[in-house]
Amino acid sequence: MEFVCEKIFVPNNHSFISRKLPLSSNARIHSHKNFELNYITSGVGRRIVGDNISGFEKGDLVLLGPNLPHCWELLDSEGNEEPTCIVTHFSENIIDSDFFQMPELEKVVDLLKLSNRGIRFKLDDDSEIKHILESMANSNGLEYYIGLLKIFNNLIKVEDRDRLSNPIDRSSVFSKNIDKVNKVYEYVFQNIQEGIKLEEASAVLNMAPSSFCRFFKKKTGHTFMEYVKNVRVGIAAKLLAETDKQITQICFESGYNNLANFNHYFKANMGKTPSDYRKHFR
Repeated sequence: MEFVCEKIFVPNNHSFISRKLPLSSNARIHSHKNFELNYITSGVGRRIVGDNISGFEKGDLVLLGPNLPHCWELLDSEGNEEPTCIVTHFSENIIDSDFFQMPELEKVVDLLKLSNRGIRFKLDDDSEIKHILESMANSNGLEYYIGLLKIFNNLIKVEDRDRLSNPIDRSSVFSKNIDKVNKVYEYVFQNIQEGIKLEEASAVLNMAPSSFCRFFKKKTGHTFMEYVKNVRVGIAAKLLAETDKQITQICFESGYNNLANFNHYFKANMGKTPSDYRKHFR
């Protein structure tokens, strides 16, 4: 089953396009210039957005800004249902249009600007948004645009949101070398628990370690090891908030082999020790 989300691009004569697509167990990290709204209609798996790794399930709703690396990797299906998602792409120029300069759409523009790190919306009842998105996936013309406005009207009312990724330097990350950067991201996510080695990461791009480090810093705005630490802390934060696993176990599952180092880097990034961070969710 092929994952084709990365093949969707907004045509020049449209503001957006919406499709219902299959999910795959071998999805690859990719990025594109458009905004993306991704809604999971069936399936369970792992979501990667920037340096954030999280689980997803049916009803998961995420808004992504342009040029943000991401993928949804299927880990399990739900019963006999085909694992699918509804993906809507908005033109990256949509917020610069005259229409979106209307005062009534100010909150929508603010929301789209916040999506540069990815936003997950937590909904008590997603039935209305699901209905609108399914209608958009089977309509065209003016009906598309009306549906889009209805979706925005719902999203700006959702107060329970999570911003997913740490900030990414947008001035240089989307370039002719973005595919190379995404290959490095993929190496990190595939090997984060077993251990990340600079020499192996460099070999992914056929570069010497010193050249690789300069390349990565120039294209992403932070060093390779800073990125790896952010990914590890993100995994740990997710496990601390959503599981009852022992902190020592979480330390190893997030790629650390030393509890003292884990505690140090977690507090430096999150402002709290792992135990204090977990108390916030209890």
